[in-house]
Amino acid sequence: MRAQFVLSEIWIGLRRNLTMTVAVIVTVAISLALFGGGLLINQQVTQMRQYWDERVTLTVYMCTEISTSNTCQENGPATDQQRQDVQSALESMDEVSSVEYISAEDAFQDFQERFANNEAMVEAVREGDIPDNFRVQLVDPSQYEAVSSNIEGSPGIDSIYDDQAVLEQFFGLLDGLTAAALTVAFVQLAAAALLIGNTVRLAAYSRRKETGIMRLVGASNFYIQLPFLLEGAIAGLIGGIIASGFIVAARFLLLSRIQEWFQFDVTLSTGSLLSVIGVSLILGVLLCTVASFLTLRRYLRV
Repeated sequence: MRAQFVLSEIWIGLRRNLTMTVAVIVTVAISLALFGGGLLINQQVTQMRQYWDERVTLTVYMCTEISTSNTCQENGPATDQQRQDVQSALESMDEVSSVEYISAEDAFQDFQERFANNEAMVEAVREGDIPDNFRVQLVDPSQYEAVSSNIEGSPGIDSIYDDQAVLEQFFGLLDGLTAAALTVAFVQLAAAALLIGNTVRLAAYSRRKETGIMRLVGASNFYIQLPFLLEGAIAGLIGGIIASGFIVAARFLLLSRIQEWFQFDVTLSTGSLLSVIGVSLILGVLLCTVASFLTLRRYLRV
C-alpha cells in the first residue's frame, strides 16, 4: 500500500510539473553529455600520450652539401667517421634505448610513404632534401635535454629535432579543449541543480495539503520526502540515459574520425566507454536526488 501511494505521488508530481520536469531532463542531459564528453576526451588523450611516449624519438640530422647551418657550411658534409662517432656517443648514453641510422634514400622513401595523401608536399620535396639522420629512442622522453646537450655541436651534426616538443603543443591544445568542456559542464550542472531545486519547491507547494495531512497522521519526514526525491532521481536517470546517447555518438562519430585523420591506432575500449556512461548516469541521479533533498530541508522544513 505504501509503495503504491509513493508511486502515485511520483506520477502526480511529474504530471503536474511536466514542463519543469522536461526542462530539468534537458538541462541534465546537456550537462552530462558535456561532462561525459570531457571525460571521454581526457581518456583518449591519456591513451594517446602513452602511445606516443613509447614511440617518440630524438632525430639527429647530419650535415649535407645543402645544409644551411654555420657548422655544416664551415666543415662540409658529414663523414663516415663522424657518423660513427655520433652513433657511438648516442649508444653509450644510459638515457638512450636504441639508435637507428636512416640513410638519405631511406628518409626520402619514408617521407613519401608518410605523406602519400598530400601530393603537393610530396612533389615539393626532392631526393636529397632530407638528410641522413639517427632516430634515437629514449628510455624517458623527458630526458631529451640531457641527450641533446651531450651531442649538440659535435662535428657532422646539422640539427637535433625532438618529436616531444611538437606533441606537447598538440596535447596542450587537447588538454585545453578538455578543460573547457568540463568547465562548461560544471556550470551547466550548477544550473541544473538550481532548476531542480525550483521544480521541487513548486511540486511541494502544489501538494502542500497532502503533505500537511501526512504530517497529521504521523508520517515520517523521510516518507513525506520520498516521492520528491524519487521524482528528482527519475528526471536525473532519464537525463543520464539521453546523455549516454550523445556520449556514444561522440565516441563513434567524433573520436573515430579524429583517429582516421591522424592515422594512429589508439582506440578507446568498450570498457572505457561504459565507465564514462556509468559515471554520467550515477552523477545525474545523485545530482537530482541531492538537490531535491537539500531543497526540501532548507526551504520546506519538512
